[in-house]
Amino acid sequence: MRRMVGVGFGFGIGLMSSFVHAESEVDKLGPYANTQFQTMRGACQHCQTLPQTLWYFRHETFSVPADGEPVTRIDTQMRGVEDSAALNPVALPSLVWTGATQRWSEMTLTAAGSSVSTATGERFHFKLVPKLASNRSYWNADTSAYFSQSKLWIRGELEGETLTARTVWPHAFKLDLTADPQPLQKDETLQSLVQFANGGARSPYQSRLLWEKSPGLAQQSSGKAAVGILLNGAQGDDDEAHGGHFALATGIVAAQGEYANWLVNNYYNLAINSEKGVIAGVTPFDKYMGDLNSGQAFYRPSYMLVAVFSQPMIPLQVQALNNRVMQHFYHNDFVYDHARDNCAGISIDTLRQLGWQVPRRGVESLLKASAAYWYVAATQQSLQKGRAIYDYLNTEMTRLFPAVAFDAIGHDLLNMAQTGDRSTLTSPRMAPLADQLEAIYFVRIPQIPSSREFGLAPVYSFAQYLQQAPADRSQWKVIAVTPNRLPAPLKQGLARQPQAVSLIPLPAILCLLSVIGVLVLLGMQMVRWLKHRKR
Repeated sequence: MRRMVGVGFGFGIGLMSSFVHAESEVDKLGPYANTQFQTMRGACQHCQTLPQTLWYFRHETFSVPADGEPVTRIDTQMRGVEDSAALNPVALPSLVWTGATQRWSEMTLTAAGSSVSTATGERFHFKLVPKLASNRSYWNADTSAYFSQSKLWIRGELEGETLTARTVWPHAFKLDLTADPQPLQKDETLQSLVQFANGGARSPYQSRLLWEKSPGLAQQSSGKAAVGILLNGAQGDDDEAHGGHFALATGIVAAQGEYANWLVNNYYNLAINSEKGVIAGVTPFDKYMGDLNSGQAFYRPSYMLVAVFSQPMIPLQVQALNNRVMQHFYHNDFVYDHARDNCAGISIDTLRQLGWQVPRRGVESLLKASAAYWYVAATQQSLQKGRAIYDYLNTEMTRLFPAVAFDAIGHDLLNMAQTGDRSTLTSPRMAPLADQLEAIYFVRIPQIPSSREFGLAPVYSFAQYLQQAPADRSQWKVIAVTPNRLPAPLKQGLARQPQAVSLIPLPAILCLLSVIGVLVLLGMQMVRWLKHRKR
């Protein structure tokens, strides 16, 4: 029986492919060497990984640090981004969600989607992992036709003559290292690039060099470390998802500009079972975007700003703190909140905690938030729902809206690059960022065709949200989810002392008292006027 030559993850699963370039991105998992990890599935009794983390991935395939490798440790007396002292930049994430034991390069899919072949001509039957019952859409004939136009990265399992794919990602989606600089023009902004063609879900893939430190330097980006600021757009069939999604990625630019094996730090609500099977975690870029059930590219267009550095330390520091924050996340000492601690908020908090003070954009309106609190609490007869709308309207906008976080980080990067302004770099860890920055790219990733409706650009404000979602809330398309709470015996330390917020915020109380005060004054004035008339 023939054996496909693929790239395995630990325990000697698979062999290094003869058709993959030496020192290519296949040797890397984010900023780390692939050989530093080993593959596991489900039970992992000897892993250097928190039992809480393993519980969330108990039915999954993942990579963990190999024996003897340095592993990220947390201070259980602290919460989330607070735990930033004495970061070890070479300590590995305790778990990387790969989803499969093998990965292959330069695969070609037939237009009918029935078979794949290697660069050396070997052919294998092509099969898909099953569609999750709760997933509303899946691969169809349009998907097969789309992927047949490019060489592919595939993560999956080989059984006999059949390759079962878990993740599929085009080789063509990479940085264009031959591009000439094309900076923003007078009539362009980062927001206009994102909102181009209604978000660009059906547009061609684009890699655009916005800036390089010196002529021709960006062409030498291969082998250099990078940080990706990743924005996913609005879903076309989920009216609760018009805000989009946000994540930070790190890795090494590969020989041809590939970034498929960078690591994405995906903060997502751990307390629910995602209908697409998403689990918050550190995960390879191609898995994050191209997983057949949970991949972001199957549901919406995406955008990425890539900052390439001459030295690896800035990306390593960014990944190091995210490794630690993710462990606190699994530990449940802080939890996901759609307003106060969502994907954008947690991500931008890590940058600010490191000492990159990305400029803030303020809140929608404290007065509006306070008024909305009482309106929603009264009409919905729920103080919790009132508190939720208050938090949405009173959370700083770079922490609330993924698109605003993307815009603020991008503007600050471009400002540093073009003017040399280092005022937002306030720590020794981040101080070298401006000097080591060599190139900035903008990448637009279209939505992969499937049975899913095409998505849109993410919104930048509540006004845009209300324009994009149906005015009648009863007409919203909403996807129901089920709970996935960490078992009580696994909750330890600060996880047993959840951070509670008051159901009635002080500004809302003051707002109500002010309204009552005004009404009382008006009443008194009316009484005086009536008495005066009687005279």
